[in-house]
Amino acid sequence: MNRPAPGWTFPRVFAHRCGGALAPENTLSGLRIAAAMGCRAVEFDVMLSGDNTPWLIHDETLERTSDGIGPVCQTSDDALGRLDAGLRYHRAFTGEPLPTLAAAAALCLELGLMVNVEIKPAAGHEAVTGEIVATRITELWRGAPLPIASSFSEVALEAARQAASQLPLGYLSVKPPPDWLHRLNALGAYSLHCAVGELDDAVLDAAKANGVPVLCYTVNDRPAADALFKRGVAAVFSDRIEKFRTGT
Repeated sequence: MNRPAPGWTFPRVFAHRCGGALAPENTLSGLRIAAAMGCRAVEFDVMLSGDNTPWLIHDETLERTSDGIGPVCQTSDDALGRLDAGLRYHRAFTGEPLPTLAAAAALCLELGLMVNVEIKPAAGHEAVTGEIVATRITELWRGAPLPIASSFSEVALEAARQAASQLPLGYLSVKPPPDWLHRLNALGAYSLHCAVGELDDAVLDAAKANGVPVLCYTVNDRPAADALFKRGVAAVFSDRIEKFRTGT
């Protein structure tokens, strides 16, 4: 299967969940801080609301990162739009809104940030989330280089591929399974994303031989990242983007 590639070269470092540890996760403030720190690329999570609108949030429920209560997939856009996504991080971010994918896309384009959208479906919503998020990505980035869309859900990735044949995909797994290359190729995915502690040289060798970039999460130490780059890793996701402020 064809493997659509991003229209940009992977930078060494992606700010994890928008701004890493420097801002409330998955927020517009995080995007602004990442850009201000000189970070060229960001990663964030996207899930559907009860109205099937893509919003930036990691968990299936609202409690950890906002002042809301309950499942994201059962909450209306109107209710999500009233939430505070900054208070639980620090009072300085009180009033920070929970952003829609549309709001995040607009700011990323304004700031010139490259993006990895992680499709984060609620249980039972894998296919519809992949389809809607992929469709919205192609609409929101129309005329600009597309982000790469990754997911732990192969169902979501398959739906994304069906909805947007030109969208670059990242095959995301904690530990790449033995048949990871077959799965990646079946999806038409471009890159392999995995946990840093689960990457071995055999995977790296196979990836290099097949032209598959490897990205690792979550790497918060500059020497550890440099060692990964020497091994052939293309990029890392980091919460400590301040440690990579030069040379990224």
